[in-house]
Amino acid sequence: MKVKLRDIPILGMLIALSIILTRFASVRIPIGGIEGIRIGFGTLPIILGGIFFGPWLGMMVGAFADVVGFILSPLGPYMPHFTLTSALYGAIPGMIVHAFSFSTVEKRIVLGITIAQVGVGGMLTPYFLHTIFGMPWQLLIIPRLFTVPINIALSSLLCLSLHRVFASSFTAKKESL
Repeated sequence: MKVKLRDIPILGMLIALSIILTRFASVRIPIGGIEGIRIGFGTLPIILGGIFFGPWLGMMVGAFADVVGFILSPLGPYMPHFTLTSALYGAIPGMIVHAFSFSTVEKRIVLGITIAQVGVGGMLTPYFLHTIFGMPWQLLIIPRLFTVPINIALSSLLCLSLHRVFASSFTAKKESL
């Protein structure tokens, strides 16, 4: 894994944006005195990190965003389980987009986002909340049946829009040279 010097500020901005969107600009719904559901776009910068910079850097964006976000605004004790889930939000879409060559890049972006949202947001996070805090499955799964498809649609739309903008700007630069 080779990190280019010019990419470090962008990765830092993705980490900062994820922290702001997760910790300060999201709606939290407590279940049994514990945050059971968080509605927001905090995973979007992490997903973008994986799509644009690859799975390893996407994973690092997710992990750093969770750890630094916890340091700045702790919402209870530190749980490494949720650092893992945050890292997976960057790794899975990055892996699907960069490691495979089937179909178009747009379809791989949507597939990567879908797998990450369903696997991490729909299954792994509720599993951790259930095993760590003993929260009932019904209270964890039912709201996610609504939030996960919405997250997939909105994240896909935003990522595809940004991908088109960046792809067209890169081809315009190459053509002008």
